[in-house]
Amino acid sequence: MLRSLLALRQIAQRTISTASRRQFENKVSEKQKLFQEDNGIPVHLKGGIADALLYRATMILTVGGTAYGMYQLAVASFPKKQG
Repeated sequence: MLRSLLALRQIAQRTISTASRRQFENKVSEKQKLFQEDNGIPVHLKGGIADALLYRATMILTVGGTAYGMYQLAVASFPKKQG
């Protein structure tokens, strides 16, 4: 118990160093050029293949969910006959 408290104390006393972090290249200007380019592609699809796949999956789920909801509404509208 005491050993874990001492370890926790040491961790808490360490200073946070940003020098050891990996530096990432700033790609904001490249992305701005890509998204501001007037090439007729909607902005939600300019990100590439991943955006197109996410868009299609979303549309399939939306249309499928709407159709299923309408089917369930139709089933609930006409109760089964007794007898």
